[in-house]
Amino acid sequence: MKTAPPTVLCWFRRDLRLTDNPALCAALEEAQATGARLLPVFVWAPEEEAPWAPGAASRWWLHHSLAALSAELAARGAPLLIRRGPTLATLQALAAETGAVALFWNRLYEPALICRDGEVKAALREAGLKVESHNGTLLAEPWTVKTGGGGPYRVFSPFWRSVSASLPAPEVLPAPATLPGLANAPDGLPLAALALLPRIAWDGGFYRAWSPGEQGALQRLDQWMGQGAGHYHEGRNWPAADHTSRLSPHLHFGEISPRQLRLRLQRELDGGRAGFAPEAEHYVRELGWREFAHHLLFHYPHTPDRPLYERFEAFPWRPAAEAAEDLAAWQRGATGVPIVDAGMRQLWGSGWMHNRVRMIVASFLTKNLLIPWQEGARWFWDTLVDASLANNTLGWQWAAGCGADAAPYFRVFNPVLQSQKFDGEARYLQHWVPELAQLAPAACHAPWTAKAGQREAAGLRLGEHYPLPRVDLAASRDRALAAYGALRGGADG
Repeated sequence: MKTAPPTVLCWFRRDLRLTDNPALCAALEEAQATGARLLPVFVWAPEEEAPWAPGAASRWWLHHSLAALSAELAARGAPLLIRRGPTLATLQALAAETGAVALFWNRLYEPALICRDGEVKAALREAGLKVESHNGTLLAEPWTVKTGGGGPYRVFSPFWRSVSASLPAPEVLPAPATLPGLANAPDGLPLAALALLPRIAWDGGFYRAWSPGEQGALQRLDQWMGQGAGHYHEGRNWPAADHTSRLSPHLHFGEISPRQLRLRLQRELDGGRAGFAPEAEHYVRELGWREFAHHLLFHYPHTPDRPLYERFEAFPWRPAAEAAEDLAAWQRGATGVPIVDAGMRQLWGSGWMHNRVRMIVASFLTKNLLIPWQEGARWFWDTLVDASLANNTLGWQWAAGCGADAAPYFRVFNPVLQSQKFDGEARYLQHWVPELAQLAPAACHAPWTAKAGQREAAGLRLGEHYPLPRVDLAASRDRALAAYGALRGGADG
C-alpha cells in the first residue's frame, strides 16, 4: 500500500500575504526537501487574545483579507483551511489528521500571544514536530535592540539611531508561483462561519475607503507613490489631502511588510526621483515609530492598560459617572469642537483617522475632558481598521503624557489653532461635519465665535443644528495643567 506523503503546516495569523512571507517560504522549502504536502491554516481563537480580542472594525478587515488570501492560495494549489480554536488543540488535531511533520509561522508580539505561541511551540515539539517561528513583521525584533546598559529604550531617537545603524539593504522574498497542496485536505469552516462581519450594516463607508488584501495593499502603495509620497513630510499634516500612505491597516494585517516598503522607497531613490530622499527618510522614520511601539509593548507588557510611569496611576481623572456624557459625545463626534468631531466621524465612517487629527482628539479627551486615556484606547481599538495594540498603546500614552517619549505634560493641543493651521480652508471640517458646509471656511474652526449674522446666513443654530462646545477650551486647559502639575514632583516608577 502506498504511504501518503507527510504534511507541513503553515499557520497564518497577521501575515496575510504571499510575498516576503518568511514562514511560508520556509514551509515550502521544508515540503520540497521532504516530499511533503503544504497545508496553509488559519485558526480563529479571539478569546486567546483577551482582554484585547480584535475589535469590530478589525474583524471586518480580517474577513476581507482572509477572503483575498484564500483566493491567492487556492490559485497556487494550496487552499487555506479555516478552523475555530482553541489553537493548540486545533493544531494538534490537524497534525494527527494529516500526518504533519512540521509547523511554521511568523511571530506576533502581543503579551497574550507570546504566551500562547510559546505553549504551542513546546507542545508540538514534544510531540515530535519540527516547529519554527520567523520574523515577518518587524525590521528589528524587540529583544535585539538594547541600550548601552543592556536594557530597553524609552526614548525614540536613540532607539531609532540604534536600529537604523544596523539595518541591512532591503531584500524581499518572492511569492511562490505554485504550492504543493494536499490532494484530500481535511474539512475546514467556510469564512462566513467565523461571523466576522457586523450584524448591523454600519460598515458601508469601509467599502468605499478600503480594498483589504495583498493586492489592495500593493495598489495603494502604487497610488501613494504616484501622488502623495512626493510631499509626505509636510503634506502628512493636512487631513484633507491624500499625502499619508494609508498603509497602516495593510501593515497591521501583514498584507505588506516593512521590508517591501523600504525596498520600494529605495527603488524610487535608485531611479533618480528628484527631491525624494527627504520624503523617503521621513517615511522610514515613521516605520521606526512602529518598531518602537512593538519594542515598548514587548518590554513593558502592562502598558496597554496601565501607564508606563507608575506615578501616573494617581492622576486625578474625572469620575466615570461625571464624565459619561462627555465621553459619549466625543465618541459620536458631537463635542461642538469641529476638528474633534470631524476626526471622530471620519473614524466611525471609514475605520480610520488622519494621524494629525488622532493627536488632536486624544489631547482633547485626556486633557480638555480629563477622561482616562484607556477609554480612548478602547474606543480606537474597536473602531480602527488598523488597531494595533502596540501602536494604539504608544499613541495614547504619548497623548496622555504618561508613556515613553511622551508629549510633555504642559502640551495641550489647541484644537482651534490646529484646525486653522492644518485645515485652513475647512475642507476636512466641511466634509465630515456637513452642518458647517454653508458657513464661511474661516468661521468653521470655532463657530461659537462667529458673528450671529454669519451663522444665520448659513442656516446654523448652535445647540440645535450643531452643539455648543462641551467645555471651555481655555478653562479646561488650565484644569489639566493643574492636575498634571501636581504630579511633577513624583519619581518615575
